[in-house]
Amino acid sequence: MDTSVAVVGLGSTAYGALGRRADDLAGEALRAALADARLVPGEVDGLLTHRVDSYEALAAEHGLDPAWTAALPPEGRMTGPALQLAATALRAGQCHTVALVYGNDSRTRGATYGSGGSGSTAAGEGYGTTPALLAPYGMTSPGAFSALMLARHRYRYGTTERQLGAVATTWRAHARLNPAAMRRDVLTVDDYLGARFVVEPLRLFDYCQINDGGVAVVLTTLDRARDRPHVPVQVLGAAQRARLTGSDLPPDDFWAGALGEVGRAVARASGRDRDAVDALMVYDNFSPNVLFTLEGLGWCAPGEAGGWVEDGHAALGGTLPCNTSGGQLSEGYLQGWALVAEAVRQLRGDGGARQVPGARTIQYACAAPVTSTVLFGREA
Repeated sequence: MDTSVAVVGLGSTAYGALGRRADDLAGEALRAALADARLVPGEVDGLLTHRVDSYEALAAEHGLDPAWTAALPPEGRMTGPALQLAATALRAGQCHTVALVYGNDSRTRGATYGSGGSGSTAAGEGYGTTPALLAPYGMTSPGAFSALMLARHRYRYGTTERQLGAVATTWRAHARLNPAAMRRDVLTVDDYLGARFVVEPLRLFDYCQINDGGVAVVLTTLDRARDRPHVPVQVLGAAQRARLTGSDLPPDDFWAGALGEVGRAVARASGRDRDAVDALMVYDNFSPNVLFTLEGLGWCAPGEAGGWVEDGHAALGGTLPCNTSGGQLSEGYLQGWALVAEAVRQLRGDGGARQVPGARTIQYACAAPVTSTVLFGREA
Protein backbone atom coordinates (compact mmCIF):
# COMPACT_ATOMS: atom_id res chain seq x y z
CA MET A 1 0.00 0.00 0.00
CA ASP A 2 1.32 3.47 -0.94
CA THR A 3 1.60 5.52 2.26
CA SER A 4 2.85 8.72 0.59
CA VAL A 5 1.25 12.02 1.59
CA ALA A 6 1.13 15.33 -0.22
CA VAL A 7 0.09 18.96 0.08
CA VAL A 8 -3.08 19.61 -1.92
CA GLY A 9 -4.23 22.92 -0.47
CA LEU A 10 -2.43 26.11 0.50
CA GLY A 11 -3.86 29.33 1.86
CA SER A 12 -2.37 32.45 3.40
CA THR A 13 -3.47 35.93 4.43
CA ALA A 14 -1.77 39.24 3.89
CA TYR A 15 1.15 39.88 6.27
CA GLY A 16 1.73 42.99 8.37
CA ALA A 17 -0.07 44.95 11.08
CA LEU A 18 -3.55 43.63 10.40
CA GLY A 19 -5.37 44.43 13.66
CA ARG A 20 -7.19 41.09 13.74
CA ARG A 21 -7.27 38.12 16.10
CA ALA A 22 -4.99 35.17 15.39
CA ASP A 23 -7.98 32.84 15.13
CA ASP A 24 -9.64 35.06 12.52
CA LEU A 25 -6.47 35.08 10.43
CA ALA A 26 -6.16 31.31 10.80
CA GLY A 27 -9.75 30.91 9.66
CA GLU A 28 -9.19 33.06 6.58
CA ALA A 29 -6.15 30.97 5.65
CA LEU A 30 -8.10 27.75 6.19
CA ARG A 31 -10.90 28.84 3.88
CA ALA A 32 -8.36 29.80 1.23
CA ALA A 33 -6.58 26.43 1.53
CA LEU A 34 -9.84 24.49 1.18
CA ALA A 35 -10.78 26.53 -1.87
CA ASP A 36 -7.30 25.98 -3.31
CA ALA A 37 -7.78 22.21 -2.98
CA ARG A 38 -11.45 22.38 -4.03
CA LEU A 39 -12.49 20.67 -0.86
CA VAL A 40 -15.47 21.27 1.41
CA PRO A 41 -15.19 21.03 5.21
CA GLY A 42 -16.94 17.67 5.32
CA GLU A 43 -14.07 16.14 3.33
CA VAL A 44 -11.53 17.09 6.04
CA ASP A 45 -11.27 14.58 8.89
CA GLY A 46 -8.08 15.79 10.54
CA LEU A 47 -7.21 19.11 12.20
CA LEU A 48 -3.93 20.39 13.61
CA THR A 49 -3.67 23.94 14.95
CA HIS A 50 -0.64 26.06 15.83
CA ARG A 51 -0.81 29.38 17.73
CA VAL A 52 -4.58 29.23 17.50
CA ASP A 53 -6.38 30.18 20.71
CA SER A 54 -9.16 27.61 20.34
CA TYR A 55 -9.04 24.62 18.02
CA GLU A 56 -12.59 23.85 19.14
CA ALA A 57 -13.97 27.26 18.15
CA LEU A 58 -12.08 27.19 14.85
CA ALA A 59 -13.49 23.76 13.99
CA ALA A 60 -17.03 24.73 14.97
CA GLU A 61 -16.91 27.93 12.92
CA HIS A 62 -15.80 26.05 9.81
CA GLY A 63 -17.96 22.95 10.15
CA LEU A 64 -15.16 20.51 10.95
CA ASP A 65 -15.78 17.36 13.01
CA PRO A 66 -12.41 15.65 12.66
CA ALA A 67 -11.61 12.05 13.50
CA TRP A 68 -8.10 13.19 14.48
CA THR A 69 -7.21 16.46 16.25
CA ALA A 70 -4.03 18.00 17.65
CA ALA A 71 -3.09 21.43 19.00
CA LEU A 72 0.59 22.32 19.40
CA PRO A 73 2.45 24.81 21.62
CA PRO A 74 3.13 28.25 20.09
CA GLU A 75 6.89 28.06 19.49
CA GLY A 76 8.14 28.14 15.93
CA ARG A 77 10.16 24.99 16.57
CA MET A 78 6.82 23.13 16.36
CA THR A 79 6.24 23.77 12.64
CA GLY A 80 8.37 20.86 11.42
CA PRO A 81 6.95 18.48 14.05
CA ALA A 82 3.43 19.61 13.04
CA LEU A 83 4.02 18.39 9.48
CA GLN A 84 5.66 15.20 10.74
CA LEU A 85 2.77 14.50 13.11
CA ALA A 86 0.07 15.07 10.49
CA ALA A 87 1.92 12.94 7.92
CA THR A 88 2.27 10.14 10.48
CA ALA A 89 -1.47 10.23 11.22
CA LEU A 90 -2.25 9.98 7.50
CA ARG A 91 0.17 7.11 6.95
CA ALA A 92 -1.30 5.28 9.94
CA GLY A 93 -4.80 5.59 8.50
CA GLN A 94 -6.08 7.65 11.43
CA CYS A 95 -7.52 10.15 8.95
CA HIS A 96 -7.32 10.81 5.22
CA THR A 97 -7.24 14.62 4.89
CA VAL A 98 -5.68 16.97 7.45
CA ALA A 99 -5.88 20.75 7.67
CA LEU A 100 -2.87 22.31 9.43
CA VAL A 101 -3.88 25.81 10.49
CA TYR A 102 -1.72 28.63 11.91
CA GLY A 103 -2.61 32.16 13.00
CA ASN A 104 -0.47 34.95 14.44
CA ASP A 105 -1.33 38.44 15.72
CA SER A 106 2.07 39.26 17.25
CA ARG A 107 2.47 42.65 15.54
CA THR A 108 -0.96 43.82 16.65
CA ARG A 109 -0.13 42.73 20.21
CA GLY A 110 3.19 44.60 20.13
CA ALA A 111 5.46 41.58 20.54
CA THR A 112 9.21 42.29 20.71
CA TYR A 113 11.97 39.72 20.28
CA GLY A 114 14.84 42.06 20.96
CA SER A 115 14.43 42.84 24.64
CA GLY A 116 12.06 42.41 27.53
CA GLY A 117 10.34 45.15 29.46
CA SER A 118 7.94 46.52 26.88
CA GLY A 119 5.10 44.94 25.01
CA SER A 120 5.14 41.17 25.03
CA THR A 121 8.29 39.18 24.57
CA ALA A 122 9.17 35.67 23.47
CA ALA A 123 11.82 35.32 26.15
CA GLY A 124 9.80 32.77 28.07
CA GLU A 125 8.51 30.86 25.08
CA GLY A 126 11.56 30.94 22.85
CA TYR A 127 14.87 29.74 24.24
CA GLY A 128 15.49 28.76 27.80
CA THR A 129 13.42 27.08 30.46
CA THR A 130 14.32 29.45 33.31
CA PRO A 131 14.19 33.02 31.90
CA ALA A 132 13.66 34.58 35.34
CA LEU A 133 17.02 33.20 36.51
CA LEU A 134 18.84 34.26 33.35
CA ALA A 135 17.38 37.76 33.00
CA PRO A 136 19.83 39.42 35.47
CA TYR A 137 22.63 38.39 33.11
CA GLY A 138 21.02 40.01 30.07
CA MET A 139 19.25 36.92 28.74
CA THR A 140 15.92 38.68 28.38
CA SER A 141 15.03 37.51 24.90
CA PRO A 142 15.77 35.03 22.12
CA GLY A 143 17.87 37.81 20.58
CA ALA A 144 20.28 37.66 23.50
CA PHE A 145 20.51 33.88 23.16
CA SER A 146 21.30 34.12 19.44
CA ALA A 147 23.81 36.94 20.04
CA LEU A 148 25.81 34.71 22.39
CA MET A 149 25.84 31.95 19.78
CA LEU A 150 27.07 34.35 17.11
CA ALA A 151 29.79 35.69 19.41
CA ARG A 152 31.04 32.14 19.95
CA HIS A 153 30.90 31.36 16.23
CA ARG A 154 32.79 34.57 15.46
CA TYR A 155 35.44 33.80 18.08
CA ARG A 156 35.87 30.21 16.93
CA TYR A 157 35.80 30.72 13.15
CA GLY A 158 36.35 34.42 12.45
CA THR A 159 32.89 35.02 11.00
CA THR A 160 32.75 38.66 9.88
CA GLU A 161 30.09 41.34 10.06
CA ARG A 162 29.99 41.62 6.27
CA GLN A 163 29.44 37.87 5.94
CA LEU A 164 26.48 38.02 8.29
CA GLY A 165 25.20 41.10 6.49
CA ALA A 166 25.18 39.07 3.28
CA VAL A 167 22.37 36.95 4.73
CA ALA A 168 20.13 39.97 5.31
CA THR A 169 20.94 41.61 1.97
CA THR A 170 20.46 38.40 -0.02
CA TRP A 171 17.11 37.75 1.60
CA ARG A 172 16.05 41.36 0.95
CA ALA A 173 16.91 40.98 -2.75
CA HIS A 174 14.62 37.94 -2.82
CA ALA A 175 11.86 39.83 -0.99
CA ARG A 176 11.94 42.56 -3.61
CA LEU A 177 10.62 39.92 -6.04
CA ASN A 178 7.80 38.94 -3.65
CA PRO A 179 4.72 41.21 -3.61
CA ALA A 180 3.63 39.70 -0.29
CA ALA A 181 6.85 40.57 1.58
CA MET A 182 6.76 43.19 4.33
CA ARG A 183 10.16 44.67 3.50
CA ARG A 184 10.88 45.29 -0.18
CA ASP A 185 13.09 48.38 0.08
CA VAL A 186 16.72 48.14 -1.01
CA LEU A 187 19.16 46.94 1.65
CA THR A 188 22.91 47.16 1.07
CA VAL A 189 25.73 45.78 3.20
CA ASP A 190 26.58 49.37 4.15
CA ASP A 191 22.96 49.86 5.28
CA TYR A 192 23.30 46.71 7.35
CA LEU A 193 26.57 47.81 8.95
CA GLY A 194 25.15 51.26 9.67
CA ALA A 195 22.16 49.93 11.57
CA ARG A 196 22.10 50.00 15.36
CA PHE A 197 22.93 47.05 17.53
CA VAL A 198 19.96 45.46 19.29
CA VAL A 199 21.92 42.91 21.29
CA GLU A 200 25.55 43.17 20.19
CA PRO A 201 26.79 41.64 17.92
CA LEU A 202 23.27 41.37 16.41
CA ARG A 203 22.11 44.41 14.47
CA LEU A 204 18.63 45.56 13.55
CA PHE A 205 18.56 43.68 10.23
CA ASP A 206 19.58 40.40 11.88
CA TYR A 207 16.09 40.20 13.41
CA CYS A 208 12.95 38.71 11.91
CA GLN A 209 10.00 40.92 10.94
CA ILE A 210 7.33 40.59 13.63
CA ASN A 211 3.95 40.59 11.93
CA ASP A 212 0.42 39.23 11.78
CA GLY A 213 -0.75 36.58 9.36
CA GLY A 214 -2.25 33.17 8.82
CA VAL A 215 -1.22 30.11 6.84
CA ALA A 216 -3.05 26.83 6.25
CA VAL A 217 -1.85 23.67 4.54
CA VAL A 218 -4.03 20.71 3.60
CA LEU A 219 -2.34 17.30 3.50
CA THR A 220 -3.85 14.09 2.15
CA THR A 221 -2.76 10.70 0.85
CA LEU A 222 -1.02 10.71 -2.51
CA ASP A 223 -3.75 8.70 -4.24
CA ARG A 224 -6.31 11.33 -3.23
CA ALA A 225 -3.91 14.17 -4.04
CA ARG A 226 -3.71 13.13 -7.67
CA ASP A 227 -7.42 13.97 -8.04
CA ARG A 228 -6.97 17.57 -6.83
CA PRO A 229 -6.32 20.64 -9.04
CA HIS A 230 -2.62 21.19 -8.27
CA VAL A 231 0.49 19.11 -8.80
CA PRO A 232 0.91 17.11 -5.55
CA VAL A 233 3.77 18.32 -3.37
CA GLN A 234 4.85 15.30 -1.40
CA VAL A 235 6.17 15.22 2.14
CA LEU A 236 9.08 12.93 1.29
CA GLY A 237 10.50 12.82 4.78
CA ALA A 238 10.32 14.58 8.15
CA ALA A 239 12.45 14.23 11.25
CA GLN A 240 13.08 15.92 14.58
CA ARG A 241 15.64 15.74 17.37
CA ALA A 242 15.23 17.49 20.72
CA ARG A 243 18.13 18.80 22.78
CA LEU A 244 16.20 20.01 25.81
CA THR A 245 18.60 19.18 28.64
CA GLY A 246 20.52 22.40 29.23
CA SER A 247 18.55 24.22 26.55
CA ASP A 248 18.59 27.40 28.64
CA LEU A 249 22.21 27.85 27.47
CA PRO A 250 23.50 28.14 23.89
CA PRO A 251 24.59 24.76 22.49
CA ASP A 252 28.33 24.46 22.05
CA ASP A 253 27.93 22.83 18.62
CA PHE A 254 25.34 25.32 17.26
CA TRP A 255 22.88 22.37 17.00
CA ALA A 256 25.14 20.71 14.41
CA GLY A 257 24.71 17.26 15.93
CA ALA A 258 20.91 17.46 15.85
CA LEU A 259 20.90 18.96 12.35
CA GLY A 260 23.14 16.22 11.02
CA GLU A 261 20.90 13.57 12.54
CA VAL A 262 17.66 14.90 11.08
CA GLY A 263 19.30 15.59 7.73
CA ARG A 264 20.44 11.98 7.46
CA ALA A 265 17.02 10.73 8.55
CA VAL A 266 15.10 12.54 5.79
CA ALA A 267 17.64 11.44 3.20
CA ARG A 268 17.08 7.81 4.21
CA ALA A 269 13.30 8.20 4.25
CA SER A 270 13.10 9.95 0.89
CA GLY A 271 15.85 8.27 -1.07
CA ARG A 272 17.03 11.75 -2.11
CA ASP A 273 20.37 12.92 -0.80
CA ARG A 274 21.57 16.47 -0.20
CA ASP A 275 22.67 16.89 -3.82
CA ALA A 276 19.04 16.51 -4.93
CA VAL A 277 17.87 19.55 -2.95
CA ASP A 278 17.12 22.51 -5.23
CA ALA A 279 16.39 25.11 -2.54
CA LEU A 280 16.51 25.43 1.25
CA MET A 281 14.04 27.20 3.50
CA VAL A 282 15.94 28.04 6.70
CA TYR A 283 14.23 29.05 9.94
CA ASP A 284 15.76 32.51 10.21
CA ASN A 285 14.34 34.11 13.32
CA PHE A 286 17.86 35.60 13.54
CA SER A 287 20.38 35.65 10.71
CA PRO A 288 23.10 33.58 12.47
CA ASN A 289 20.71 30.63 12.43
CA VAL A 290 21.20 30.49 8.67
CA LEU A 291 24.94 29.90 9.10
CA PHE A 292 24.40 27.28 11.81
CA THR A 293 21.88 25.41 9.66
CA LEU A 294 23.99 25.39 6.51
CA GLU A 295 26.94 24.03 8.46
CA GLY A 296 24.93 21.55 10.52
CA LEU A 297 23.26 20.04 7.45
CA GLY A 298 26.62 19.74 5.72
CA TRP A 299 26.39 22.24 2.88
CA CYS A 300 29.35 24.07 4.38
CA ALA A 301 32.17 22.99 6.65
CA PRO A 302 32.12 24.47 10.17
CA GLY A 303 32.92 28.18 9.99
CA GLU A 304 32.57 28.44 6.20
CA ALA A 305 28.88 29.34 5.80
CA GLY A 306 29.44 33.09 6.16
CA GLY A 307 31.86 33.21 3.24
CA TRP A 308 29.63 30.83 1.26
CA VAL A 309 26.65 33.18 1.54
CA GLU A 310 28.82 36.24 0.87
CA ASP A 311 30.00 34.58 -2.36
CA GLY A 312 26.41 34.36 -3.60
CA HIS A 313 25.75 30.64 -3.24
CA ALA A 314 22.48 31.19 -1.31
CA ALA A 315 21.08 33.72 -3.80
CA LEU A 316 18.64 32.98 -6.60
CA GLY A 317 20.75 31.50 -9.36
CA GLY A 318 23.35 30.31 -6.83
CA THR A 319 24.40 26.84 -5.75
CA LEU A 320 21.52 26.48 -3.27
CA PRO A 321 18.93 29.29 -3.27
CA CYS A 322 17.72 29.88 0.29
CA ASN A 323 14.59 31.62 1.59
CA THR A 324 13.51 32.69 -1.86
CA SER A 325 10.50 34.61 -0.50
CA GLY A 326 12.72 36.89 1.59
CA GLY A 327 12.44 34.65 4.63
CA GLN A 328 11.51 35.75 8.11
CA LEU A 329 14.03 38.58 7.94
CA SER A 330 12.20 40.34 5.09
CA GLU A 331 8.96 38.57 4.10
CA GLY A 332 7.63 38.24 7.64
CA TYR A 333 7.91 36.07 10.73
CA LEU A 334 5.27 33.38 10.86
CA GLN A 335 7.10 30.75 12.92
CA GLY A 336 8.22 28.91 9.79
CA TRP A 337 4.82 28.56 8.11
CA ALA A 338 5.50 31.20 5.43
CA LEU A 339 8.67 29.26 4.57
CA VAL A 340 6.61 26.08 4.21
CA ALA A 341 4.20 27.97 1.97
CA GLU A 342 7.12 29.17 -0.16
CA ALA A 343 8.41 25.60 -0.53
CA VAL A 344 4.99 24.50 -1.81
CA ARG A 345 4.72 27.45 -4.21
CA GLN A 346 8.18 26.80 -5.61
CA LEU A 347 7.42 23.12 -6.22
CA ARG A 348 4.13 24.04 -7.88
CA GLY A 349 6.04 26.43 -10.15
CA ASP A 350 4.22 29.43 -8.67
CA GLY A 351 7.29 31.39 -7.57
CA GLY A 352 6.91 34.06 -10.24
CA ALA A 353 9.97 36.27 -10.60
CA ARG A 354 11.72 34.35 -7.83
CA GLN A 355 11.01 30.87 -9.21
CA VAL A 356 13.84 28.34 -8.91
CA PRO A 357 13.92 26.77 -12.40
CA GLY A 358 13.00 23.08 -12.44
CA ALA A 359 12.67 22.80 -8.64
CA ARG A 360 11.74 19.25 -7.66
CA THR A 361 13.08 18.90 -4.10
CA ILE A 362 13.02 21.59 -1.38
CA GLN A 363 14.05 21.26 2.25
CA TYR A 364 12.73 23.13 5.28
CA ALA A 365 14.98 23.17 8.35
CA CYS A 366 14.76 24.67 11.83
CA ALA A 367 17.70 24.69 14.25
CA ALA A 368 16.34 25.04 17.79
CA PRO A 369 16.02 23.09 21.03
CA VAL A 370 13.65 20.92 18.96
CA THR A 371 15.53 20.73 15.66
CA SER A 372 13.52 19.55 12.67
CA THR A 373 13.56 19.23 8.92
CA VAL A 374 11.03 18.37 6.25
CA LEU A 375 11.80 17.37 2.69
CA PHE A 376 9.17 18.31 0.07
CA GLY A 377 9.21 17.11 -3.50
CA ARG A 378 7.44 16.49 -6.73
CA GLU A 379 7.18 12.97 -8.10
CA ALA A 380 10.16 11.87 -10.18
